[in-house]
Amino acid sequence: MGISILFADGVFSRLLEGLLVSAEISLISALFSLVFGVIFGLFMTIDFWLTKLISRIYLEFVRIMPQLVLLFIMYFGVSSWLGLDISAFLSSVIVFTFWGTAEMGDLVRSALINTPKHQYESAFALGLNKTQTYAYIIIPQTIKNLTPLSINLITRIIKTTSLVALIGVVEVLKVAEQIIDSTRFSHPNGALWVYGAVFMMYFVLCFTTSLCSKFFEER
Repeated sequence: MGISILFADGVFSRLLEGLLVSAEISLISALFSLVFGVIFGLFMTIDFWLTKLISRIYLEFVRIMPQLVLLFIMYFGVSSWLGLDISAFLSSVIVFTFWGTAEMGDLVRSALINTPKHQYESAFALGLNKTQTYAYIIIPQTIKNLTPLSINLITRIIKTTSLVALIGVVEVLKVAEQIIDSTRFSHPNGALWVYGAVFMMYFVLCFTTSLCSKFFEER
């Protein structure tokens, strides 16, 4: 039966190793996106024409350009243009951070401008300056309110990491293709079970991330 391919020597362990690569790219990209996203969100709230123009161009570029094209530009274009030996793994992290920062920044901007005015007024009445108001009052509330949306962004990053196989990163989907190619004669019906296992791995990873969202929201 086709399912026997999953119990062949080393198949499942190889899939887990590939999943670990996907998770590593997602985790690093998500952490950088959250940090830079908060900074970019604050940058977007600056009431100055030049900052608004830069923010708009950045957001529109990220939203219009598919992630796969960004990966190709980064790995095949920018690295060659700059004469740098940028690995496929690092290119993936840079692209997903670049994309995630824009998405997170827009969420932060929206949360900041929708914060009730009395929060600012109360902070100023207590003698806090603008920096202290943001550091101690506004940003903590913003992060709390953004927890569900942040987790949603992280799950999107996890799912989108499947694209990195196209620039040579040996993540879980690439490993699955290698296994199917090497066992096409011994397990001709194995593709369904291998991709089914990949589906379950992605499901478990994203579902666990969603459960973490509930945990953080309660606290």
